[in-house]
Amino acid sequence: MTTWTERTADLVGDRPLTLAAPSGIDRAAHHRLDEAWLAAAWSHPSTRVFVVSGGQALIDETPDGATELVMTPAFEAPLTEAHRYFLGTDEDGVSYFALQKDSLPGRMDQSARPAGLREAGLLLSQRDAGLLVHAVALENWQRLHRFCSRCGERTVIAAAGHIRRCPACGAEHYPRTDPAVIMAVMDEQDRILLGRQVHWPEGRFSTLAGFVEPGESIEQSVRREVFEEAGILVGDVSYVASQPWPFPSSLMLGFMARATSTEINVDGDEIHEARWFSRDELRAAFETEEVMPPYGISIAARLIELWYGEPLPKPSDAL
Repeated sequence: MTTWTERTADLVGDRPLTLAAPSGIDRAAHHRLDEAWLAAAWSHPSTRVFVVSGGQALIDETPDGATELVMTPAFEAPLTEAHRYFLGTDEDGVSYFALQKDSLPGRMDQSARPAGLREAGLLLSQRDAGLLVHAVALENWQRLHRFCSRCGERTVIAAAGHIRRCPACGAEHYPRTDPAVIMAVMDEQDRILLGRQVHWPEGRFSTLAGFVEPGESIEQSVRREVFEEAGILVGDVSYVASQPWPFPSSLMLGFMARATSTEINVDGDEIHEARWFSRDELRAAFETEEVMPPYGISIAARLIELWYGEPLPKPSDAL
C-alpha cells in the first residue's frame, strides 16, 4: 500500500517551484560590515545596480525576447548613500546593489517599464527574480522600521542595508521574516480543497494559507488554519517547498496535507467560499471561466499544479 508520504514524494519529484530554484547569487553576508570592501565593490566597473521604489523596479526586453532587470554600472546610478543595499555576488564575481528611491528613474529609450514581483517574477531569470525579491524585502522593511522599538529614536542603516542601529540605546534591529503556511489539502477521493477570500473577485480560488503563531509548529499551524478557515480536519502533513513572499515580509512554507473530514464550514471572516474539486471538475471550471487560477508566480499555483498534473492556465486566459 502506498503511504501518504510516498504519494506526496511522487507528486513532487524533483520539479522546482517558482522562486525556489537557485538564483546563482551568493549573498556574501560576511562583506556587509566591511566598508572598505563595499566601497571597492561599488566602484568596480563590473558592478551592476538597479533602483527599487514602492516594490517595483524597471524591466526591459532584450533583443532575443527575454526580460531582465534594468541595471547600470555604479557610476551611472542615481546618487544615494544611506539607501544603498548590497545584494551579493555571482559566480563571475559581479557585485549587485539595489538603491531605494522615492521614484524610479526615467529611461531615455522609453522601452523599459516599471513592474512588481507579481508580474516580473513570471518573466525574469532566476538570478534577476532573486535579486528583486531581496531588494523588495529590504525596501519594505526599511520603510516600516525607521524608529527604534525600544526607545523610539530614529535608527540608522548599517550592514549594507541589513541592519538598523539605534544611536541612542545601541539596539540593533534586523529584517523580520514572518513564517506562513500554505497548503494543498486533498481528501480520500483525491479531490483538492480550494477557497476564495472575502476580498477576492468572484471565481478567484486558491489554496488555504495563514501565519504561524507563537509557540506553534508549522504542522500544527497547517491543521489549525485549515480548520479555522474551512472547518476541515487535517491529519498527515508533508512539506514540499518554500517561497520568499515579501508582501511585506513573509516566507511561505508549502505543504501537501490530507484531510480526515470533508464537511466544509467556512469562517466567513477570511474565507467566503470553499469547495472540493476533482481534476475533471477543476479543468471544466477553468474552461468555463467559473474558476480563475492563482497567479503563476505564487507557490499556490505550483502546489495546485503538483496535484493537477499539468500547468494551470494563466490568470489572464481565464478572465
